[in-house]
Amino acid sequence: MAKYLVETYYTCSFKVKHYLDNLNEKELDKIEQRDDGKFEILDVKLDNRKTKNLDKISKNINEENIEELRSENQDDKNNLTKKQFKNSNFINQVSDNVNRRFSMPDRRKGYIQKASVGDHKVYLHTGEYEDGKIGEIFIDTSKEGELVKALMNNFAIAISLGLQYGVPLDEFVNAYVDTKFEPSGKVYGNDRILSATSILDYIFRELAISYLNREDLAHTPSIGNTEKAIESSDEDTEDQQQILKIVKDITSKGFVRNNYKKKLVDLSDIRINLKGKK
Repeated sequence: MAKYLVETYYTCSFKVKHYLDNLNEKELDKIEQRDDGKFEILDVKLDNRKTKNLDKISKNINEENIEELRSENQDDKNNLTKKQFKNSNFINQVSDNVNRRFSMPDRRKGYIQKASVGDHKVYLHTGEYEDGKIGEIFIDTSKEGELVKALMNNFAIAISLGLQYGVPLDEFVNAYVDTKFEPSGKVYGNDRILSATSILDYIFRELAISYLNREDLAHTPSIGNTEKAIESSDEDTEDQQQILKIVKDITSKGFVRNNYKKKLVDLSDIRINLKGKK
């Protein structure tokens, strides 16, 4: 491979001869476009000559390219480091929240639902956080042996721990609704559920209706004076807001099935007493 490059610059003078039949302005204007002219070189002069070392040029080019690649790689590393740092912080925050257990308050709201699945009585106890979110359940059954009772108690503890560690109630509902085992059959004592394929099917239907407004899992429509509830919900007075706040503070969200305003229809006496105390 050659190591040197020599560039020579010349100045050339030449003339072009055209033979015309007619001599006028049109012919002269078109003469530059004709290709039948004859070229004749008059003079050639040497103007300049330059030499270049190809090794230095290649080295400079390589050094520049290497430097650019290094800077680009460094920028990429810096950007990647920043992204990794941000991602690591985000992952740490998420993992901290995921691994964190939100303990239940010592004094908490909740409700107890008694029902019979087949010929077996089932008592469902719930515990709620201050904002009304469910955080624990307890399951008591009758006509069951010690083994089944122990399994149900420990199953309820496992569900409670999952809820306190942030597992959505939806996940448990989707997992256990429509499970089939005995006892099963007609349900007595619950105004929204008429039958269940198992105790777990009944329990998580009840929780879904009470805390998630899953009306698709209910067998009967919500019972209540709807017309009065609608009229009362339209009245946006200070008394209404005050009573609604009191109801939310002292009432279980699951007990009123996540519908506080409908329950205000049955609290007209409380509204009168509050006005009297003022």
